[in-house]
Amino acid sequence: MVETGDRKNTGGRMGDGKKDARTRRYPMKRGKVTKSKFKKSASTGRAYLERKRNTIRESLKATRSVRKQTTRLIVNGQLYELEVGDKPSEIKPSDTLAYTLRETLGLTGTKIGCDHGACGSCTILMDGKPVLSCLILTIETDGKSITTIEGLGNPNTGELDPLQQAFIDHTAFQCGFCTPGILMSTKALLNENSSPTEEEIKEALAGNYCRCISHYQVLDAVMAAVRKGGNRNV
Repeated sequence: MVETGDRKNTGGRMGDGKKDARTRRYPMKRGKVTKSKFKKSASTGRAYLERKRNTIRESLKATRSVRKQTTRLIVNGQLYELEVGDKPSEIKPSDTLAYTLRETLGLTGTKIGCDHGACGSCTILMDGKPVLSCLILTIETDGKSITTIEGLGNPNTGELDPLQQAFIDHTAFQCGFCTPGILMSTKALLNENSSPTEEEIKEALAGNYCRCISHYQVLDAVMAAVRKGGNRNV
């Protein structure tokens, strides 16, 4: 301990008989402050701060868990409750509906083509309306009813929707990548208008692109389904 002023070896008293204010506030054992003692003191301080940090972290974690957001949506008649967060089992706030359908729910029939809403491959039905699932965040679909290509057929018998069968009968596809989006757009049209004209069909499918140039076969298949009156509402 470094002696200053008129300090004498009198148990921490100054020469005038009064206690040093620093000694009263920060009592220290007499003796030299060695390097090992300093390190030990610093280590103890760091451990204390780390314990405080951990306490704060746990408190924040508990608060977040109470406020955790859940997105509830119905997909092909089944209710899903998806928690929002950063864990592998949770959906991120930035996840698109297309990503969630494919990667979280395993419904890979919905395709992601351009991922910018220009090709129509990701088209699904939301509350009966055709939407581009690559442009919608999953957290925006809370309380919505979603239908994907997997939900078109009869879930009890496994029978295909008449529109799907018409596509098979007229070979209205080649690679098939864009077919789910085209089917969903057409399904939305037929749910609203069971007897559309060829021009109305073209207008409804204007946002769906087929790189294999199967548009003529698609028109033939849809018109055949219309003539048969085979449309099962979804």
